[in-house]
Amino acid sequence: MSLLTSHDILAAADRIHHLVARTPLLTSAAVDERFGREIVIKAENVQLTGSFKIRGAVNAVAALAPGSRGAGIVGASSGNHAQALALAARHFGAPATVVIPADAPDTKVQGIKALGAKIATYDRTTGRRDEIVHELSQQEGLSIVPSADSHPVIAGAGTAGWEMLRERPDLAAILVAVGGGGLAAGTALAASDRETKISVIGVEPAAADDTYRSLASGRRIRIPVPSTIADGLGHTQPGTLTFEINRRLLAGVVTVPEPVIADAMAWLWRHYRAAAEPSGAVAFAGLLHAADRLPPGPVGVILSGGNVDWTLY
Repeated sequence: MSLLTSHDILAAADRIHHLVARTPLLTSAAVDERFGREIVIKAENVQLTGSFKIRGAVNAVAALAPGSRGAGIVGASSGNHAQALALAARHFGAPATVVIPADAPDTKVQGIKALGAKIATYDRTTGRRDEIVHELSQQEGLSIVPSADSHPVIAGAGTAGWEMLRERPDLAAILVAVGGGGLAAGTALAASDRETKISVIGVEPAAADDTYRSLASGRRIRIPVPSTIADGLGHTQPGTLTFEINRRLLAGVVTVPEPVIADAMAWLWRHYRAAAEPSGAVAFAGLLHAADRLPPGPVGVILSGGNVDWTLY
């Protein structure tokens, strides 16, 4: 398959625009004053299924041949991609099976069940989820839709940044969470053909810094299964496709401590009335932690998800 470009993001936007929500941009005068610049939030927490993941899932399922869709689809996820895959499958009339951690947040589990997907679970500490997905694919003839490391998924994820830049082409930088790397890669691609330079900066929990380490070393580094409040970003190694794009196009990666992620959740509610899950708040945590390292000018932040259990919140 050829390399992805910004044209693939545009094609994905055209393909899925009627199947996903165009989420709002939020601003706060108090936050702007605090940072001495305009901060613009892309509120993907109010997207269908509560996160940006529906964008990539719909684009990927739409790209499958009708016969493959009809046989069923399968994918692994910490929870948000699973919900997105379940909704995308239901839209196209395809059966879906999702592989999620046994300790996935209950709000995500209930969302998956409500959308009618079959659930298989795994122990997060063993890291066997991809093996389980391949076993199910072979046994039941299911098409695999990865959570990030797939051209259609990356292109679909990039439509969030594409929408943001259509409304705010003056942004100097965009902060985006990095887990599997699909949202970061797609956002970087969306920004890559702009006349003025836009720095797309990834943000990871310091406890789950596989992309930070990999970019620093120039090769994909595997880390032990991380322990972080941001359950959606607990990856152990960047994807092959996402790493190559992020290595070329990201301006850098910022790592943030766990308490700053919790602070970001509070800031987002206090100033924008936006409920964010920890993974969804990580990009804003990057602003709190490293505002002095950003280029001058308005900054965009992608709030990537809002599926959080109340007790954790």
